[in-house]
Parts: sequence; C-alpha cells; structure tokens
Amino acid sequence: MTKTRVLTGITTTGTPHLGNYVGAIKPAIAASQDPSVQSYYFLADLHALIKCQDPRRVQESRLEIAATWLALGLDTDNAIFYRQSDITEIPELTWMLSCVCAKGLMNRAHAYKASVAENEAVGNQDPDKGITMGLFGYPVLMAADILMFNAHKVPVGRDQIQHIEMARDMAGRFNHLYKGDYFTLPEAVVDEKVEVLGGLDGRKMSKSYNNTIPLFVSEKKLLKLVRKIKTNSLEPGEPKDPDGCTLFQIYAAFATPEETQAMRRQYEEGIGWGDAKNQLFDYLNAHLREPRERYLALMEDPGHIESVLAKGAERARAEAAALMDRLRPAVGLGRFV
Repeated sequence: MTKTRVLTGITTTGTPHLGNYVGAIKPAIAASQDPSVQSYYFLADLHALIKCQDPRRVQESRLEIAATWLALGLDTDNAIFYRQSDITEIPELTWMLSCVCAKGLMNRAHAYKASVAENEAVGNQDPDKGITMGLFGYPVLMAADILMFNAHKVPVGRDQIQHIEMARDMAGRFNHLYKGDYFTLPEAVVDEKVEVLGGLDGRKMSKSYNNTIPLFVSEKKLLKLVRKIKTNSLEPGEPKDPDGCTLFQIYAAFATPEETQAMRRQYEEGIGWGDAKNQLFDYLNAHLREPRERYLALMEDPGHIESVLAKGAERARAEAAALMDRLRPAVGLGRFV
C-alpha cells in the first residue's frame, strides 16, 4: 500500500500554548497514528533564525516543543520526527531550488511584501531596510522542506497557501529544466474546522499579542491565567451567551460534546463568571496533569529527547540522501567516476 505523505513544520520561537494544541498539535498527533499516512514532523529551527537572533530562546524553544509533542503522545514509530537543522541535504536542495526560482516570484511573497509596505508606511527611503535574505528567500527553504520528502499533502493555514503554490512552481520548473519527474507537486490542505482559540484578552491566542496560556504551566500559574480571561459585566443569575465567550470556547475545545452541552445549559441558567473560571481551570488541569508530568520528566532528560530526534533524523536523512544522489548528477554535480 502506498502511503500518503503528509509534512508539517513546527516553528521553534516560542512556548507551546493551548491554541497551538487545539489548532495544530492535537490533530497532527491523531494523524501520526494513522497507518495509511506517512507523517513527517520537523522542528523548523532554520526558519526560526529568520525571526529570532536570541540563541538561548531558539535552543529552549526547540527543547520545549520536542518535549511537548512527545508528552502529548506523538507516535514516533510511525511518524518521522526530526530537526530541520539535522538534515544537511535541505540547505543543499534550497540552493538548487534557488537557482531555478524566479526572483519575481519571491518579490510577490506575502511576508516580504508586508515588510516592504511597513518601510514605505514609515517613510524609509530604502524599501528593503531591515529585510534579510533569510526573510526574502524563506519560501525557497520551505519548498526544500516539502520537496525533499516529496510530500503529497501539507496542512497549512490560509496565509501559507501561497508558499505551497511557490513550492509547486519550483518543483515544476526543476522537473522541466532537468527533464525528469524528480519532485511530486504538493497539495495545500486547509482544514476549515481547525479551531482558533481566543486568548486572555479575547483576541486570537497568539504569542504576538502576549495573551497565551502555555500548555504546561504549573497548577498555580494556570489558575492565575484562567482567572485573567476577559469576560463581560453580567452578574450571576443573568443568562450568558456561550458562543461569544472565550471561557466557553476553551472549555468546548477540550470537553466531550456531552460536557459541552451541560456547560451550555449552565450559561443559559446564569452561571457566575467566577464559577465558570473555576470549572474551566479544574477541567484543564485534570486534562493536562498527566501530559504535564511527562513533559516535566522529558525536560529533565534532554538526552532522551536527543536520542528520539537522532533516530528521526537518521530515517529522514536516509530518504534525503537518496534523493540528492539522484539530483546531483541531474544538475551536473555528479562524481567523475
């Protein structure tokens, strides 16, 4: 049976929070247990260098994210779990793709255009001020991540669809120039049902807004953060709208349909905000207690995490090396004998 290849990159510039879990980690871990799918999950640490020049933060984030995925049950026997920086063939492929990628295509990349627009908005004479080649060439590195393993499907948010289209463009151009079917044209998969959780202030939970609830904070800190979630001024006894409430949304993202329906009835009956927050804390704390313990144990044993990633990298590099053995002669970089 030919397995569908699904590839997902995990940004390593922050601490995983509830929104990351509900929107990306939970569905990805479920997919890792599907025997009909070959999943590739990688820590996108080369990408992290584009946004973050704090070595300690990048290093901490890589460890935290690896520990998080393992603590939450990623099946590393089925899925291939690796660090991007461990696959030395990826930068080599990035260069090959750069040499077939039109600069005009990169000029149209959303992140680059947004940075230019910011410079123009503040009156900078140089529209490229502060823009690195890392930011400009980011879509080529992303294409190399995808094409290295000939992924069929790449789950992304709507803002990343353009990058998958660019990867398809580079793959098609390379195949045409070098007269071969070297690369599969990947398909973007956008799950419209993916939940976007609200944060402490009601806006989307995001590190950018500093309104997140980290997944594995202590019980004391979790309670403090839940109590900070913004609510309206309705008194206990007054019916409340669950659908516009961040507390209810977070609860529903973790609870069963029956539990969610029971909480909805409590809203209709006028549950007090203090009671609602306590119930949310109790539910989250119970749900996260065992993974939190596994996470803390993993963080105390970085050698185990290193060994898991090393095994993943070994599997990934076996595939990457085989592809590059095909590509080097194709472009004229083969050995003489």
